Amino acid sequence: MKNFINLSDINKKELRKIIDHAKIYKKKILTSKSYYPLKGKVLIMIFEKPSTRTRISFELAMKQLGGELLILNPKDSHYGGGGESIHDTAKVLSQYGDIVMMRANKHENFLKFSKNLDIPIINGLTDLSHPCQIMSDIMTFEELKGPISNKKIAWLGDGNNVAFSLIEASVQFNFELAIASPKKFKPDKKIIAWAKNKKAKILITKDPEEAVNLADCIMTDKWISMGDKVNKKKKKKILKPYQVNKKIMKLAKKDAIFMHCLPASRGEEVTNDVMDGKQSVVWLGALNRIHVQKSIIQWCLK
Repeated sequence: MKNFINLSDINKKELRKIIDHAKIYKKKILTSKSYYPLKGKVLIMIFEKPSTRTRISFELAMKQLGGELLILNPKDSHYGGGGESIHDTAKVLSQYGDIVMMRANKHENFLKFSKNLDIPIINGLTDLSHPCQIMSDIMTFEELKGPISNKKIAWLGDGNNVAFSLIEASVQFNFELAIASPKKFKPDKKIIAWAKNKKAKILITKDPEEAVNLADCIMTDKWISMGDKVNKKKKKKILKPYQVNKKIMKLAKKDAIFMHCLPASRGEEVTNDVMDGKQSVVWLGALNRIHVQKSIIQWCLK
């Protein structure tokens, strides 16, 4: 049984297979309407947080591969404090479906749930990491600019869960990563230490201009994440110098691309002219979530 929890847990060759197969699945949907390898399989999706792209992309992925799905809302079920333990819910769901995708508030709860499942689980986002998003970003980058190995990716802003998975990916896919964050919102210390121990080509700086210099791609995310228990006004003020705008884009390579995992707060972490500009590939990235999800599901189910 294979779980897809964090990128650091998975062998580099296996991650490469997932990306390469995602590219194949994208071609298949364009050329064939009768490719249904998951016919009879059921994906159970659990959402503790709101979702647009993750929910829709997984639903489309499963349907396009011939499978079926069930959506479990903790508010409408015993899961999440409704009178049943995580252990018991996991054991029941293990009999109802073939695989679970979960978007959880706390990573520790996700891990507890996964340990009690008898079927594979996919991390659809936790407060610690967002591996599916980064896999889609890698696919999108390579679709446009070739192999990501030895390329330079710059991240500006909050060192959040997406940045966590991006750091893992820098090791697993061998690309250079420059992260610019204010001291208060730097990425998780443990994942930085893990990456440096793996000889990662990683730069952590306060200076956004240093980070984006000659970058092949610039990435960012919302400054205020779901469930962020901080002074929002103060956090936005601290992160304002890390906005991705035309001036910042000009410091990267001329053919650099811009990525955002979405949803975006236009005018905050990114300006409209960048978001809607020629260098922006955010819509392609959102589309590729479907095909990466197909590949991840198939990988988990062997």
